[in-house]
Amino acid sequence: MNKKISIKKYFLIFKFEIMSTFQYVKNILIHMIGYVIHIFIFFNLWNYVYDDSVQLINGYSKAQMIWYVIITEIIWSATSGRSFCKRICNDVKTGNIAYNLNKPYSYICYIASSHLGETSIKTIIAIIFGIVLGILFLKEFPVISIIGIIIVLLSMLLAVVINTFSITFIGLFSFFIEDANPFYWLYSKIILILGTIFPIEFFPGVLQRIMVYTPIYVICYGPAKLFVDFSIIGAINIILAQLMYLFIVWLMCNVLYRKGVKKLNVNGG
Repeated sequence: MNKKISIKKYFLIFKFEIMSTFQYVKNILIHMIGYVIHIFIFFNLWNYVYDDSVQLINGYSKAQMIWYVIITEIIWSATSGRSFCKRICNDVKTGNIAYNLNKPYSYICYIASSHLGETSIKTIIAIIFGIVLGILFLKEFPVISIIGIIIVLLSMLLAVVINTFSITFIGLFSFFIEDANPFYWLYSKIILILGTIFPIEFFPGVLQRIMVYTPIYVICYGPAKLFVDFSIIGAINIILAQLMYLFIVWLMCNVLYRKGVKKLNVNGG
């Protein structure tokens, strides 16, 4: 019973943030200008790299590469990780996080629900922009069934949630260091360079075997790979990997949070 009540609380937080975000739709649309510019740059980049549309590079056609970048950019830009990490760091540094210690909810689930509510509208708008841009640039849509699209959307949702908890984990390091934002900067650049621009197949074999165990596989590569080259076996493997990674990163957040709270209590808050 308590578990159901808790889930309801987080859903209400999520819903409230969605309603608040509707007031800033114009700002989100302006933010999409940067997203459009990124896609335009990569479209021209892969147009230059590929001699013709049927050419394959590491198993990917030009259309697949551009759709891959569109999906990864949707996931990455929609998370707004920089502002989210800064928010958690500020909560710790200013002591605002102490007000949540006696609240009837988990700070981790509260901050994640709040952030997911803030970014949900941005994600939907980014998906619409991405599909429109892909069709305008390529004049085609990947061959995928309705069931496949539903699974891809589920995988994208899991990717955003995993990324949210991963950034939460980084932000909670502010309990132990002065500022965790540099760690997020490093994390974001690794994901950007190794995850959003190139599929795993473009890297050396040794690096590929390592990358499948990193956030790159479940946040960027998995959903985009399913969209451009869907298969049931691939979908099962990626969704299972995402669920396992989500549980692990959520557990890591809770362990780090408890250690941080213990440190606050020892030091007198």
